[in-house]
Amino acid sequence: MEKLRAGAQKLGYRLTPEQLEQFSIYYQELVDWNQRLNLTRIIDYEEVQIKHFLDSLTVTLALKSSTASNHPRLLDVGTGAGFPGIPLKILLPHISLVLLEATAKKTTFLHHLKEKLGLHGIEIVVDRAEEVAHLEQYRERFDIVLSRGVASLPTLVELTLPFCTIDGQFIAQKKGGIEQEISQATKAISTLGGNSGKVEVIKIELEEFTNERYLAIIGKVSPTPAQYPRRPGLPAKRPIVRDGD
Repeated sequence: MEKLRAGAQKLGYRLTPEQLEQFSIYYQELVDWNQRLNLTRIIDYEEVQIKHFLDSLTVTLALKSSTASNHPRLLDVGTGAGFPGIPLKILLPHISLVLLEATAKKTTFLHHLKEKLGLHGIEIVVDRAEEVAHLEQYRERFDIVLSRGVASLPTLVELTLPFCTIDGQFIAQKKGGIEQEISQATKAISTLGGNSGKVEVIKIELEEFTNERYLAIIGKVSPTPAQYPRRPGLPAKRPIVRDGD
């Protein structure tokens, strides 16, 4: 895990031998289960360290300083094989984490991985975000909501902001073209209770990545109207955008 260890150090974290061992087990289980479940196209040892593990840890660049000392509640929407949620949980064991994934077979892997890595404070939910966001125990309950490569930003905003507490934040991991996506998402952000006038963008400045990667950070400033998110599929088919976008 040398590539991961060096990259994490650039982010300001020294991974312990125990954490590096957890990431090594994670890799082994990912490759093993991938033969049956098709969890990822990336299985090369060094590529997984950079494109999955280190990429997940770059989310820490957007976390508020209080995250290091408090016990924030995080939700990873469309987590797939556990990215970025589980790498963050390995790095920051004190966080409370919910992994949301609509594909039951993938959540079977997540349950196995949770036990194999000895992780605590993780809940795994199998369902669509459009459905779960209307349940009282999840709606507007999370300090930080994450999503990595799930959909375009106008769609993502509808799938994630309903989960954020007031003063919470949604962090989207994106590759290139971020300014255009933010412009297209302005109406969705304001409609869903986000601060459309102050979307923070952080460019990932690590030489390990050959393409442009960004974090888009959207703050929640008011409650999400009860009708959102709309029924499953609509946020993707008919995203909330301005006329002409």
